[in-house]
Amino acid sequence: MPLQIRFNDVDKFGHVNNTIYFQFYDTTKTDYFAHVCRGVDWEHIAIIVVKIEAEFLAQIKGDSRIAGQTRVVKLGNKSFHLEQNIVDVDTQEVKSRCHSVMVLYDLERQQTIPLPDEWRRAIMAYDNLPPVYDR
Repeated sequence: MPLQIRFNDVDKFGHVNNTIYFQFYDTTKTDYFAHVCRGVDWEHIAIIVVKIEAEFLAQIKGDSRIAGQTRVVKLGNKSFHLEQNIVDVDTQEVKSRCHSVMVLYDLERQQTIPLPDEWRRAIMAYDNLPPVYDR
């Protein structure tokens, strides 16, 4: 997914501030779920980050052309692991890598809930995951 670098994303050194990377990851994560897990009732269900780690591999300059990549690499019963990259569109160099653990959350009951089977099937098909997954 192409990412836009805004004027205020760039610090006085001419590169994108590291805090902005997490906004990029949120943008690509949102796009992923909009395309893969359609019809979610976001008024009642949330996807919550329970762990997140980022590696900053190379700086991104203000005039860089970048894109974000998101995929699920592991499915659990109530959680799943995301792997995300920010890449330079022209060189395909990975500029940053992010790993996060997410859970599905019922906003009314205030508790985690299992992933629906339709999400499992959609994620497995989209990310080409093997049919056996960790429960």
